[in-house]
Amino acid sequence: MVRFDLLVVGGGINGVGIARDAVGRGLSVLLVERGDLGGATSSASSKLIHGGLRYLEHGEFSLVAESLRERATMLRIAPHLVRPVRFVLPHFPTMRPRWMLRLGLFLYDLLQGKTLPHAVGVRFDRDPVGAPLRDGLRKGFIYADCAVDDARLVVLTARDAADRGAEIRTHTEFRTAMRKDGVWRASLARNGQDEIIEARAIANVAGPWVGEGASRIDGKTLPVRAIRLVKGSHIVVDRLYDGDQAYTLQAPDGRVVFAIPFQRDFTLIGTTDMPVEHDPARVSISQGERDYLRAVANSCFRKQLTDGDIRWTYAGVRPLLDDGHANASQVTRDYKFDIDAPDGLAPLLSVYGGKLTTYRHLAERATDKLTVALGRRQERWTSQAPLPGGDAAYASLVEEAPQRWPFLPDAMRARLLAAYGTRVTRVLGEARSLAELGTHFGADLYEAELLHLKRDEWATCADDALWRRSKLGLRLNDAERRRVDAWFSTRRIEPQAG
Repeated sequence: MVRFDLLVVGGGINGVGIARDAVGRGLSVLLVERGDLGGATSSASSKLIHGGLRYLEHGEFSLVAESLRERATMLRIAPHLVRPVRFVLPHFPTMRPRWMLRLGLFLYDLLQGKTLPHAVGVRFDRDPVGAPLRDGLRKGFIYADCAVDDARLVVLTARDAADRGAEIRTHTEFRTAMRKDGVWRASLARNGQDEIIEARAIANVAGPWVGEGASRIDGKTLPVRAIRLVKGSHIVVDRLYDGDQAYTLQAPDGRVVFAIPFQRDFTLIGTTDMPVEHDPARVSISQGERDYLRAVANSCFRKQLTDGDIRWTYAGVRPLLDDGHANASQVTRDYKFDIDAPDGLAPLLSVYGGKLTTYRHLAERATDKLTVALGRRQERWTSQAPLPGGDAAYASLVEEAPQRWPFLPDAMRARLLAAYGTRVTRVLGEARSLAELGTHFGADLYEAELLHLKRDEWATCADDALWRRSKLGLRLNDAERRRVDAWFSTRRIEPQAG
């Protein structure tokens, strides 16, 4: 029977973060995910690494400070995935008063230090950022935050964990676990095959399914914390405006909606906050949410959206700590750990809540607790170690890329560098022409990239490749997407170890 130091249940951003941190501290790690990595909440975010300006309004100063520190860290260790963005915050005379916005931005800048430019006031009749806005919006502010490709952040964190020795198993179900002879004996299932493994510790990082995971673990002594399942939905439309700036829009109900440049030719608009009472695996955007997001955008921008302008939608469920707030938008985005290890028994760590921005620090703190419980405490390391593709050679590779791969169209070259960083060489290999990249599937997708996604990044179907790892589903038509799916069905490639 195979034994690991740590079994991680859940392949979202927090799960892969813990796996990466733990294996880097010398633990043998197995991570299991019953679907695709980041296939639920972690690929359905607003694609931001940010401090959470609006959380200041609810007094969550420590969470904002932690998030801003992590934003700086992510800019350093993942420069290909995380990019600074200017956010335009219009002032609506009938909503939050101007002094409140100015005070919030002052505190935001105070907490962030000098990582990114500080906020400034702006008059929309004197600055190009005002051109897309409707008449009546005269003044506002510009502040800085960061955008990220969330699904790629998950996959590359998992890739680093695997490269360091962790075993990553997707489409593998965690069934049960019980303490026996000082360890956990866990039952797993994949492709109809059952397996029993032993682990000295378990991390239950199943996100919206953390309660379900706990129900399958026999012998735990701590009760399961209450969580609130809150759905966030987004729409994607053709580019609403010129420029690389994003907009932070205040909705009449007090919520905040972002409009963010997305994949060069599109605008991402979201999010909503809707309570979820049913299976979080079956969520989708409602017509009411589509109408709500369009209405907020139409109240601010000159260009008016109809339902027919929506090119893509997605929805995900955030597992938030239940702090008693009736309004889902005000529920804390902070996180908590429970470590269940009475009388020296094999430890169980459960993770509740959290957000994309703070995943690395969450994983660091979680691994601290696990290594102490296992008697293997070692130094923290992840704040200085770049994620795959984000090493020191990235900046120079960006400069050299046009000469190194002159056959690549500019937009394709920029996309590949942003997605893979220095690991783009693994995608392109020795190719000296587009033809040498293999079959062309549409847009700028070639077989060489699909081979990389299948071999190195655990992609098993068209959805994994087109809607999570690349977003090229936005650019391919139905027939082209079916060709990609057929390719996955017929191409047999052994994934890289891990």
